[in-house]
Amino acid sequence: MQYLIDQLADKIRAAAEERKPLRIRGAGTKDFYGHCPPLDPADLSSVLDPTTYAGVVDYEPTELVITARCGTRLTDLEAELSKHRQMLAFEPPHFGSGATLGGCVAAGLSGPRRANAGAVRDFVLGVRMLDGKGNDLSFGGRVMKNVAGYDVSRLMAGSLGTLGLLLEISLKVLPRPAIEVTLLMAMDEAEAIRRMNLWAGKPLPVSATCFWDDQLILRLSGAEPAVRAAHAIIGGEELRDGAGFWDSVREQQHSFFSSGKPLWRLSVKSTTPPLSLPGAQLIEWGGALRWLSADDEGDALQVAVRETASTAGGHATLFRHGESSAAVFHLLTPQMMRITRRLKEKFDPAGILNPGRMYPEI
Repeated sequence: MQYLIDQLADKIRAAAEERKPLRIRGAGTKDFYGHCPPLDPADLSSVLDPTTYAGVVDYEPTELVITARCGTRLTDLEAELSKHRQMLAFEPPHFGSGATLGGCVAAGLSGPRRANAGAVRDFVLGVRMLDGKGNDLSFGGRVMKNVAGYDVSRLMAGSLGTLGLLLEISLKVLPRPAIEVTLLMAMDEAEAIRRMNLWAGKPLPVSATCFWDDQLILRLSGAEPAVRAAHAIIGGEELRDGAGFWDSVREQQHSFFSSGKPLWRLSVKSTTPPLSLPGAQLIEWGGALRWLSADDEGDALQVAVRETASTAGGHATLFRHGESSAAVFHLLTPQMMRITRRLKEKFDPAGILNPGRMYPEI
C-alpha cells in the first residue's frame, strides 16, 4: 500500500510547486457541505482521490480500538465492528453508500447519539496524514491514554481536508447496547425542550432525542432492566420501527428534510426556548441542535438566523444551500480567523488543499 501513499504525495508535491489547487474527494457523499464548486469532468487532474487506499490496518476488539485507512467504506467498517457487537458511537451520517472513513472524519459530522456519546473528534485517537508539502506525518496513537504533544489528530476532525489528506485513522469504539427502545409522546415544543433537559440531568439511559410536528421521540439504550425501568419513569408509546426512524433522521431521509429548501443547522444551548424563525424546525441532541428548513434565501433571513444562534450562545451553519451564495459557516472572530489562517499556513503553506472549502480567505 505504500506505493499508493507515494503516488498521492507526489501529486501533492507537484501541485504545491505549481501552486495548483487540489480538491480532496473520495466518494463525493459530502459534496453538498461547505463551499464546494461543481466538479469539472474534464479536469480530474485537480482531484486527489484516496478511495483506493482502503482496509482495516489493526483491530483489537478487547481494546475497543480500530485503525483503518481513509478509503475504507463506512458500511464495511461498521460491518466489521458489528461482528463483535461494537459500533461507532457517534453514529456518523453516510449520505450515500460510498461514504468513507476519511470523509467521515474530515466532515466531522455526528448523528443522533452525539449529545450522549460524544462527537467525532472525541473518538479520534490518532491519524496518519499527508500535509500540503507531501510530508507523511503521524499524530496521536492507537491507545486511549495518549497525551504526548499537541492533539493534532482531533484538529483534523471537521477540517474538511483544508489541513491535509487523511491516510489512516485510529478510533475508539464502544460496545453495542443490549437493547434499544424508542418512545413517542405528544407535546408542544416548549414542553419537549423542558423534558429533554430534565431527563438529561437524571441517570436515565437516553441515547437520542428528536422533536418534530408536536411529537417528542426518544431512544433508550442499555441493559434491559435499566431501559425498562426508564420507560416506566418516562412513559410514552413504544415506536415499532425505532431503528428505521433514527436512520431516517441521521441520513436526512426523514420527510422534514425533503422540502428542497435551504437547510440551516443551529447549535445552541440545550435550554434555549423555541426559536422564532420562519420555516419548519426539527430539534435533536436534547435541544442543542435545531434544524431549520427555511422559507426563503434572502439576506434578512441569513442575518436573523445567525443573530438568533449567537444570542442563544451558539452558531449557525447553512448545511444544505442549493444555489445560494451565502456564507456556509458562522463567521469567525478576527482572533479565531488569525489562528485558523496560521494553522492553514503551517500545514499547507502553498494553500493548495481544498482552498475556500470552509472560508473564502483560506
